Amino acid sequence: MGIVIRLDVMLALRKVRSKDLAQHIGITESNLSLLKSGKVRGIRFETLSSICSYLQCQPGDILVFDPDVESEGGED
Repeated sequence: MGIVIRLDVMLALRKVRSKDLAQHIGITESNLSLLKSGKVRGIRFETLSSICSYLQCQPGDILVFDPDVESEGGED
């Protein structure tokens, strides 16, 4: 089971560049790239809130649960 990050989809739908979003929410472009690729273990609610505010979307537009996706790191 895993969470799929659809940030790249929302950026494309809103016609927003990653560079502009990263600058607006105050994170580096490389950290945003890691988030977009799903190579992060978590996201702060404050960061998620800033992304949603800038893209005028809901968290569910960015984070999607897919039971068929294998989560990285395995299970404990």
